[in-house]
Amino acid sequence: MKTPRLPLPHLIIIGLLLLTSCGDTQYEYSSRTCYFVFDNSVHNDATLAAAMTPYSGVFTQVTLATHGGANYFVFQSNQGNTSEAIYNAIDSRRTQILGMNQGLIVGYGSLSDPLVFYAFDRECPNCFDPDAIPIRSHPLQMDTRGIATCSLCKRSYDLNNGGIITQGEAGNKLTRYRASTTGPYGVISVN
Repeated sequence: MKTPRLPLPHLIIIGLLLLTSCGDTQYEYSSRTCYFVFDNSVHNDATLAAAMTPYSGVFTQVTLATHGGANYFVFQSNQGNTSEAIYNAIDSRRTQILGMNQGLIVGYGSLSDPLVFYAFDRECPNCFDPDAIPIRSHPLQMDTRGIATCSLCKRSYDLNNGGIITQGEAGNKLTRYRASTTGPYGVISVN
């Protein structure tokens, strides 16, 4: 029995599809390790709660600080609010890695239906190299509209729309982690 052969034009089309189908793919979630679990029913932090509220338009940076030997979570929103919550024993077991350089941006995007709760790395994905020695931080600055900008490369990223670049040279969109929340004064989990 003779095997059927495809005509040359069909073979060319199939070959072109194979070559273009896997080019420049960006994965939705980072393969880097991040593990942050915070129970806001215990801490009652209003700055973080605003970011965990659907339709609020609030994004909050989560970083770490140490004062007088005690560890704190620091929350800074794109609306200008700042607060701190001291680590308790449970927090120290639940949070091992807070992004690539100890910083996240969390909040609900407003451009998707259903709403998506996002967790982005706070570092510019086009300037920050976690493997460089020494590590040079390139944290993003947020504005009230939900746009995060890098002061080095001047790229702007839309936090409401999956972290895509809205201004500046082409490059990688924001580094995203899997995230969920049970509500403003519930549990946030990022991994």
